[in-house]
Amino acid sequence: MSNHYKLNVNNTFQFEADQEKVSHLDAISVEGNKYHVLKNHTPFQVEMVSADFIRKNYTVKVNNNTYTVKIGDELDALIKEMGFEIGKSKQINAIKAPMPGLILEISVEVGQEVKENDQLLILEAMKMENSIASPRDGVIKSITVQKGNAVEKGQLLIEFE
Repeated sequence: MSNHYKLNVNNTFQFEADQEKVSHLDAISVEGNKYHVLKNHTPFQVEMVSADFIRKNYTVKVNNNTYTVKIGDELDALIKEMGFEIGKSKQINAIKAPMPGLILEISVEVGQEVKENDQLLILEAMKMENSIASPRDGVIKSITVQKGNAVEKGQLLIEFE
C-alpha cells in the first residue's frame, strides 16, 4: 500500500494527498498542538484542537477557522468496500454460496427478522454440512434457492432489505 490519503473536510470537501504533497508543506511546531505552516509562500497558523486516532477524525483550527477532518488511506477504502467500518455495523446485503454444494435446509422465510449469527441455511459440500449464519441483524428480502437445489460458488442465496 502506498502513502495515499483521502481527506474529507466538514463532510463537504474532499481532497487527496500523498507523501510527496505533504513533504512540500513547511510546518514548524511553535507550542504544544500549534504549528506555523508555510504552503506556496502563504503562512497559516494551525492548531490541532482534538484528535480521535481510532476513527481518524480531527478538529483543526486554521487561521481561526475550525474544520473537522477525516483522513482515510487505501486500507480504509478496502475495509469500507468489504462492508466493515470501525464503529459501524456490517452492511452485507447478500449471502452467496461460499462453495458449490446442495441446499439441505432453509431456516428462514422472506420478511423474517434475523439477528447476527442466526442460522439461515445448511449447505452440504464435500459430504460436510455447513451452517450459513446471518452476518448481521436484518430482514430477509428474498431467498433465491429452495431445499434440494444444487448451487455454484458465488451464487446468490439470500438478500437482506
